Amino acid sequence: MICVDGPDATGKTTLANHLAETLEVPVQRASIDGFHQPREVRYQRGELSGEGYYRDSFDYPALLGTCLTPFREGAARVQIAKYDYRADTHDAVYAVVPPRAVLIFDGVFLLREQLRDLWTFSVYLCVSPEATLRRAHARDLDLFQSGEEIERRYLRRYLPGQALYRAEADPEAAAHVVVDNERVHAPTIKRWTVPASGNPSGKR
Repeated sequence: MICVDGPDATGKTTLANHLAETLEVPVQRASIDGFHQPREVRYQRGELSGEGYYRDSFDYPALLGTCLTPFREGAARVQIAKYDYRADTHDAVYAVVPPRAVLIFDGVFLLREQLRDLWTFSVYLCVSPEATLRRAHARDLDLFQSGEEIERRYLRRYLPGQALYRAEADPEAAAHVVVDNERVHAPTIKRWTVPASGNPSGKR
């Protein structure tokens, strides 16, 4: 079970996809984006709340109960998504998993305390808030429709939420590998820690 964590727009999905293409065993890809909470839960503290972004965005009981724990215990079928946040509708997606397989999971906040010990191997991508905002302008224009809306959401919700995550969870300290991805075409490894042998469950 591999996770690729990091702030918004740091290249998590790109790295996770490259890993999936490289491994010579069956790979199941999934993302935290498939486990969003409904809009009324995500925005219960306010649409621009950084604390709400960190604490309320994702359905961790569902993630643990239908995806991560079953995969770790060797289930033949797991849920890899439950909610389409763009359509704001439930959309359950399941995957059949062979006995020998790797789950590569990407997204934000994956090294928070309740998840960090599940990962066999974890990567944290770090970039500056300035780089995050710059990349968001290129990536999220279709989603938010204007540069002004991107600035508003990132400066008031996403960047403060990431700052709260770093303060509470210290994901750089928790990750096996920390990559400085400030220069996307020339990333550098800040730390590489070999994880303990075996896997947390001993089942897959």
